[in-house]
Amino acid sequence: MKKLIKFFAYFLLSTIIPLIIFLSTLLEKDIPVEQLKPKYTNASSHFMPLMGMQVHYRDEGNTNDSVPLILLHGMSSSLNTWDSVVLFLLNGQKRLISIDLPAFGLTGPNPENTYSFAYYNQFLDSFFNQLHITRCMIAGNSLGGAIAWEYAAVHHTISKLILIDAAGYPIKNAKGSIGFKIASTPVINNLLLYITPKSLVRKSLEGIYFDKTRVTDAQVERFHDVAISEGNRKAALTIFKKGFEKEPEKINMITAPTLIIWGDHDQVIPLENAYLFEKNIKGSKLEVLKNIGHVPMEEAPKKVADLIASFIR
Repeated sequence: MKKLIKFFAYFLLSTIIPLIIFLSTLLEKDIPVEQLKPKYTNASSHFMPLMGMQVHYRDEGNTNDSVPLILLHGMSSSLNTWDSVVLFLLNGQKRLISIDLPAFGLTGPNPENTYSFAYYNQFLDSFFNQLHITRCMIAGNSLGGAIAWEYAAVHHTISKLILIDAAGYPIKNAKGSIGFKIASTPVINNLLLYITPKSLVRKSLEGIYFDKTRVTDAQVERFHDVAISEGNRKAALTIFKKGFEKEPEKINMITAPTLIIWGDHDQVIPLENAYLFEKNIKGSKLEVLKNIGHVPMEEAPKKVADLIASFIR
């Protein structure tokens, strides 16, 4: 018995305690939104009081355009994902509105910390009402793409729809990113509430890019900052644990002219899903970008901007 007690004592001292000490060095507190505003806002940034949040959005381009293009980012991202595309599109005559969706970016979680496509539909309705937008075009990547088509399926106020590596159909044979895998793993994913190292963020970004050399220190810092912005980790974990409604049958209801853009090396949502969207959205057009991953608007912004400009012109 004494030998057993000594063994456990030795195990505790040599393994568990050092592990606890190591993990404690990785602990990071949430960053207050006010601290991040100087880094991730610009002259076009606004904060709208809406549904218990201060919603961060940017309103750029032609203010007289009555049918603006709305830009929605993906999971664990922010409106900054569209920065380069917006710069290319500003040469035209469109009004461009990018949004930090609830649970992400500088907008952060909603008061109830509950999320669904029905909730995001209600959010977009309220947002458009506040800005007196009665008709618009909408583009979305990944989760933002799913939110975009869910809205377009039941709102005929959407004149054109752009889906970029959009979620919506069951995903098969996808490698995914390490960050998404950890966030989807029960028990272990709770650690992400306290530990979000930049090394993990970098590995996750490298998993969604085809050309890993394009992942910069600035991008890693941005994704890391918005990930640990006040309340965002808890909100993201809630989404990963509970998920969203599975409603691919609604995709057949979309009547808006639709452009589908997809990276042929998307390891998060495989290219086969792009062909499903093309098949089930009548009259849609698919553009496959060679040697591009899950976020074409970041990896090939000029190509994406040119495709969007041609489509909405």
